[in-house]
Formats: sequence, structure tokens, C-alpha cells
Amino acid sequence: MRIKFLALVLGLMVVSPVWEWKPGLVSGVIAQTAEERKEEADRLFGLGVEQYQRSLFSEASVSWEQALEIYRAIADKEGEARSLNNLAEVYRNWAEYARAEYYLLDSLEIAQDVGDKATEARSLHNLGEVYYHWAEYARAEHYLEQSLEIAQALGDKALEGRILASFGAVYLSLAEYARAEYYLQQSLEIAQQLGDKALEGRVLGSFGAVYVSLAEYARAEYYLQQSLEITQEIGDRAGEGKTLGSFAEVYLSLAEYARAEHYLRQSLEIAEAIGDKAAEGNILATWGTIYHSWGEYAQAEEFYRRSLEIARLIGNKVGQGNTLLGLGLVYFNLGEYVKAEAFYRDSLEIKRLIGDKAGQGNLLSNLGNIYWQQGDSAQAEEFYLNSLEIKRLIGDKAGEGSTLSHLGTVYRNRGEYDKAEEFYQQSIEIARLIGDEAGEGNSLNHLGMVYFNRGEYAKAEEFYRKSLEIAKLIGNQVGESSALQNLGMIYQNRGEYPQAEQSYFASIEASEELRPGLTDEQKISLFEQQAKTYERLQKVLILQNKTETALKISERGRARAFVELLAARLGDSVENSGMVPPPNLSEIKQIAVAQNATIVQYSLIRDRPLEAPAQTFLESELYIWVIQPNGEIIFRRTDLKPLLEEHNAGLTQIIADARCFDNFLCRRHLRIAQSREGTPEVRSDRPSGANQSSEPPTAPPHSTENRQLKKLHQLLIEPIADLLPTNPTERVIFIPQGSLFLVPFPALPNATGEYLIEKHTLLTAPSIQALNLIREQKQARTAINQDILIVGNPIMPVVTEGQLSPLLGAEQEARDIGQLLNISPLIGPEATKATVIQKMLSSRIIHLATHGSFDSNVPLDSWLALTPEGTDNGLLTAAEIFGLQLNPELVVLSACDTGRGKITGDGVVGLSRAFLSAGAPAVLVSLWQVPDDSTSVLMREFYTLWQGRGDKAQALRQAMLTTMQQYPNPVNWAAFTLMGEAE
Repeated sequence: MRIKFLALVLGLMVVSPVWEWKPGLVSGVIAQTAEERKEEADRLFGLGVEQYQRSLFSEASVSWEQALEIYRAIADKEGEARSLNNLAEVYRNWAEYARAEYYLLDSLEIAQDVGDKATEARSLHNLGEVYYHWAEYARAEHYLEQSLEIAQALGDKALEGRILASFGAVYLSLAEYARAEYYLQQSLEIAQQLGDKALEGRVLGSFGAVYVSLAEYARAEYYLQQSLEITQEIGDRAGEGKTLGSFAEVYLSLAEYARAEHYLRQSLEIAEAIGDKAAEGNILATWGTIYHSWGEYAQAEEFYRRSLEIARLIGNKVGQGNTLLGLGLVYFNLGEYVKAEAFYRDSLEIKRLIGDKAGQGNLLSNLGNIYWQQGDSAQAEEFYLNSLEIKRLIGDKAGEGSTLSHLGTVYRNRGEYDKAEEFYQQSIEIARLIGDEAGEGNSLNHLGMVYFNRGEYAKAEEFYRKSLEIAKLIGNQVGESSALQNLGMIYQNRGEYPQAEQSYFASIEASEELRPGLTDEQKISLFEQQAKTYERLQKVLILQNKTETALKISERGRARAFVELLAARLGDSVENSGMVPPPNLSEIKQIAVAQNATIVQYSLIRDRPLEAPAQTFLESELYIWVIQPNGEIIFRRTDLKPLLEEHNAGLTQIIADARCFDNFLCRRHLRIAQSREGTPEVRSDRPSGANQSSEPPTAPPHSTENRQLKKLHQLLIEPIADLLPTNPTERVIFIPQGSLFLVPFPALPNATGEYLIEKHTLLTAPSIQALNLIREQKQARTAINQDILIVGNPIMPVVTEGQLSPLLGAEQEARDIGQLLNISPLIGPEATKATVIQKMLSSRIIHLATHGSFDSNVPLDSWLALTPEGTDNGLLTAAEIFGLQLNPELVVLSACDTGRGKITGDGVVGLSRAFLSAGAPAVLVSLWQVPDDSTSVLMREFYTLWQGRGDKAQALRQAMLTTMQQYPNPVNWAAFTLMGEAE
């Protein structure tokens, strides 16, 4: 769906002509008498008219203000009313509608007092214009009707023509196109009878706007060309600018983006020159739509926000509604559906308020898209059908075609292929009729999916290729990437793996070009929509035994936003686009050598079961690459499909159960749900900020102890056990993916019950390249901080569930570590956010023993609890940490769930990522609620060993082994994981 901003609607209203100066009243002599002063006022008035007609609005306003002052001084009421009316026109052109209304109401009152019907009619007309610009259409009609009645009674054809044109603009905004044409035709006839070129040019432009809305683009061009010739001939700069803007709308609708930009530049130049803020705002919004069509979402957002700022400044409700819709589309395409829905609903509220039926139809369709993406096809269908009804009612062919395509997708995913084909074909017919190449390409792609689902691959390929050709022609990278991916799926299903590989590679390259300029959050969201293509390409490569190339793609498809964050902080060789090239095989091997560690990279491959809903995927296979310290790469794989047959559960379910250690209460709160991309994920309905437990959980019965953990060892470790080092002090670095980030690797027991931590020194990282950049970040430090920050048991803040409970064990932990490191910890009231942040900036060790919470919906809202102070709520969020410039050796988050967050293709987005992004080379975090007593023991042991050995990973391993002696249950010692650098 594309927005029609119609520079047109706000710009092609035809106002009453300013009162003109009559020759013979000019005098160059300084006025002395009342008669001479009137002559001077008339001269200034006439000069203002001349300046206004040349779009010199500032100069005109000065002349009319001077004239107004004289008219008031000599009590010339008619001159005063005319000057007020003309000044209002200046302020209307500057989009200062409140001031224009003020002058017009004064003018109207004076005109009615003195019986000046001509000025009264013009004031009423211009008030109608003001209310039109405020989208108060009923009020605008009321004033226009009064004005028209007076103009017709006076026989003032020039004014009548302008009022009729204004009626046309009102009905155009209300999407009542037949009525708009009716009034515009009457206005045009009057303009041509009178030879009023200014009116004729503006009305022709309004006709062009009507036909743009009706998607009759050839007809629109015909009228706009006539309008442009006239406005240029008579020097109507404002009218010329609006007509150029309407031309841009035509070419934008035809996907001729270069031509659209050409006209927009000219239009913007004029708007800025004459101070037309309303036009400027519309032009910026239209430019945003161009960038949106190109998939350049960061630039699109920038233009929409600039346009929205202007629209709010001048009270332009139409502009506000349109730019909010544009912002919603940006966030929708980035996969940020919550934000998109908020923008859509704000826009819909405005559209309903102002009676914009076309806008309501578009927004209902867009809200349907939101529900569709969230898996609610019934609700989506209802929104689409309501939208279709409106679009057909008002004759919005482009919108009708778009909504028909959406409905086709609903029916295709329900398996109603005949019905889906019918809707797609209708959509294609409309797109071809109106010249909507983007819409045609989109529907052709979806029609190809119908034939693919039927197994008619030749027919599907035909439609995909047509869609791809259009996408390339109009520069639609999103459409290009989608068509290429779909072609890859055909070749893959046929067993034509080289062709599938080529298509998937091309799809990835097209989609990656959408990322430059996006924020970190936007990159993550966009990547989530593209992750399946990386998986499919890996699968095709493995089928061709190209295991090392598949590793490159596995690495290319993870933690890209995080890598770019780290590289930007380092000032690394980042391209102008802000993108960091993924590592090649040689670089991957070099990283393993530099780390002097065995790197284990996992990649989950998902497939859709035959009987599952269209957007549901289950883990079917696990790819594992082991990169040895000498750079050698070995590939293994694990078939995950038997899990469903043997255990009636997928890998994610087993991980969720394993984390609960057979604790019924824990399992009651956990559930497996489908993400918006159809991936299974672990979710919990446990209240955020749940306490650290001062009492250790009850150990599970011996008969079921470690059952799921043993299964995970069988799936994740046994296939590569022979490749792991035999020396327990040599490091193994796991690079998980998806739900594997939740696996407590140290607690995985082999067949004899020996835990993995007993055999190996373990770390984790979000990607191989991120691991390398974290090391470079540490090596690039020019100074080492000397301070140590230890926080324990602050005065607990109040959250949604109430005040958090005190953590006496955390306080003792902080005191013990403080004593060990010879530092006074911040306890209770000392641990305010301001104090903690200040000390973090200069500390080499940051240890925070407090409550923590992760927010899987808004990961940057994950928090650590500190002491409230004044208006500060005491919650240190991931977003706040993200913005800091830190330089520590280690951050320890001795709190609940600090290693958790939103699991994405970019890794875990939460507190740990925030600290790593802010400059920490290593972060020690927990995967579940950690008991106070055992955590205190583990932390004291960790610091003692680290101070002696200097290796964080080895110190953590030994601390776990020691804690294990006193607290055998893994729930008490296995929660912590070290992310990043060991040394």
C-alpha cells in the first residue's frame, strides 16, 4: 500500500482573489491631509497586491500592515476590512491558520457592520478555506455555502468560480470524486469565460489531483500539464509548486521514482522560497514514500518525521494523518508491529475525525496486515473486507487492488487456493488497468505462491520471474528479494541445488541492502524477517557438501547489528553504508587461532510440518561446526525430527523443561509459543522482577534428575565430543542460536553423569565475528580504569507487582567481595542510579548484586534494580546502559535472569548485550533466578580464583566445581555464563 499525500489537496484550493488596487490612486507625495493619507494607504494596498501576485508574501504583508494602520487611523472601515482579508491570505499561505482566522473574523465583522457584501463574501470564502486546511470539512462547507449565496446574488462570477473550486477540493478530500468533478467543472467553465488564468490553472491542477486519486494517471498528466503551463506563464509560483508536487505523485504511483524526485525537488525549491510550510510538509512526506518504496527505511522515517513536525506545527490534520500512516508503514516493513499498530491507530483516529474515507480504507487494510502477521487470520480478514467495502464505495482502484491481494494471501494460507487465485487475478487486472507496476509485481509473486503450494512449479516459476522483472525495473528491493527467495524454493524442491544456491544468495544480497542507515533496533527487527533465507541457503549448501561455505552463511546470518555496533565503537573499517562485511573462511580460522580455543557454532534449521499452519516451523535439524585452535573446521549434524516421535516435543520444549529442573511451579509458568516468524520460543508468564530466592529450590527426585539435561547433552555435545579438547583448562566457546541461548551448557551431563563443566572450560558469544571485535575492543583500550564498583541490596524500588523484596544474601555477597577486593560496596541508600552510573564510568570491575528483570517484548526495557532517588524510579534499563561509554575488564550481573532477553537472530537482546555494546569485554550473567546462598559462595570463590589466575573462564569453572560440592543441584551453580573474553 502506498500513501497518496496529494500536494494537490492542501495546495490547490483556490482562495478569493486579494482585493486589488485601482489605478489612479497612487501618489508619491508624503500624505498630510486625510485625502492624501487615504491615497498613500491605497498606494500601499496596491503595492501589496502586486507583490502578492508575484508570491512575495513577506513584502506584501508589510505593505498591507502599513495600509491597515492608515485605514484605521482615518476610520476607513472598508479599506480596513479589505486589508485584513488580504493579510489573512498571507498567513494562510504561511500555514498560520489561527492568525488567518483571527484576521478574517475581524474582516467579516466589519464588512457585515458596514454592509459591504463583497468583502463579506470573500471573508466567508476564506474562512471556509481555513477550516478546510484544518480538515473541518463540515464547517468549511457551511462558510462556503454562505459565501456562494452572496457571490451569486452580487453576480460576482470571479468569486463564484473560486468558491466552486473550493467545494471541489473539499469533496476531493472526502473522496467524493464525482461531486468534486461536478464543482470543478463549473469552476473551470467560469474561469475560461472570464479569462481568469490564475483560477483556470489552479482548477486544472485540482482535476489532476482527482484523477491521481482515481488512479487515472494519463488523464491526471493531461490536466496537470495544462495547469503547469498556465501557472508558469502567469508567474503563479505557489500554484506552480503545487502542480509540480502533483506530477511527483503521478510518477510515484507509476513507480517512476527518478521522475518523481525531479518534480519534488522543483516543488520543494518553490515552497521554501515562498514560505509555503503546508506544501513543504507534503513534499517531505511524498519524498518519504519514495524512500519507503526503495526500501530505504531510515531515510523514509527521517522525511516522515520532518513532515510530521511541520504538520503539527501548523495544525495540518491531513498531513498528520498521512505521515503517521507513513511511519506505521516503515515500522511494519521493519517487523516492529507494535509500533506500527500504534502509528496506524493514531492515524485512523485522525482520518475518522476529518471524514477521510480513503484514509480509513487504507488504515483498515494496514491493521489487517498487523493481525495477519500476528497469526490472527480471522481478524485480518474482517479488516480487509471492511477496507475493501470502503475502497469500492469511493472508487479507490489502487486501494481495492491492494486489499484484494491481501485477502488472496489469507485464503492461500488457509489452503483455499482457488479462492486465493481469484482474488490475486482481480488484483493483477486492476494493477495493470491503472499502471500500478508495484502492485502488479506483488500480486504476481503471491500468485506464484499459490501454484507453488499446489506443486505446479513451472507455473509458479513463471509468475515469480514476472514479479522479479518488475521489481528490478522499478527498484523494489523488498519485492526483488522475495521473488528470488521464492525461486530458490522451487529449485530446492526440484533438487536443482546450484540454481537454488544462486537465487538464495541473490535474495540475501538484495535484502542486506535495506539495512544501511537503520537503528540497531530496526536492523534486528528487519533481520528477523529475513532469517529463513539464510537457513534455506545453509541447507542447500550442505546438500551439496559445501560445509565450509555453509559456515560462512551461518555466521553471515547472525549478530549483524551487534557486530556493526561494536565496529562503530572501535572506529573500524566500516563501509560508508555502516555495514561491516561478514568474515570469510580465512578470517574465521584466524579468529579461532587468536582465541586459542575450540569454537562450536550451532545453527538451527527449521521446516514446516505438512499438517502445520503456514507460518509454523519446527526445528528439524541441527548443524554444528567445530573450529579447532589450529583453524581446522569439522562439520557434524544432528537430526531433530525423531524428538517429536520419541518425546512428543521439539528441541525448544526440551530446553524449557531442562531449565526448570523438574520444578512444577517453574513448568507451570513456561510455555512454548510461535514467534511472529513462526519459530518456537520459550515464554514465561512469571511476573517481571521476580525475586532471587533466599531458599534454594528443592532438588528434583533422583529418578528423574537431569533427564532433559542428559537429552540435551546427547543432542548438542555427543556428536562433537571427540572434537573437544581433553585438557579441562582449554577453552570451548559456544556460539548458540535461538533457544540454544537458554541452554545451561555447564550442567549438561554425559551418560555417566559427569557434567560438561567438569571436563571443559566454557564461554559463549553471539557470533564468531563479535568474539573477535570484543577482543579488538579490549586491545584498543589506551587506559585501564582503576576503580571497582560493587553494589549489593539497594533500597528496592516499586515495580508493577509492588515493591521488590530486600536481598540480604546479595548484601552479604557484596560485603564479602568488597572485603576480598579491599573496596567499600554501595549498600542500601548509597546505591542510587546516578551514583552507580558515575562510578561505572571509571571502574575496571562492575559487580551488581540486585534484582534484575528481562522484558522479552521490549528488551531495552530490561532492568537492574537500584535505589530510587527523587523522581528517578531506581530502574537502570538496558537502553540507558546501551548509551554509556564504559571501559571495564568485567561486568558481573549477580541478579535474576540477567543473561536473558529477547532472543533474535542477533543474539540475546537485553542487559548482557547492552553492557557488551557499551564497552565491556566480558559479562558474567545468569540464565534463571539465582538462589542467594549458593550464588554468594560461587561469587566469592570466582573472585578469589580470578585474582590469582587472571583467567575469568577458568575461575568460573573452578568456582562452579567448588560450589557444586556444597550445593549439588545444578540449579544452584549452573545459572551463570561468561560472555566475551576470558583473559
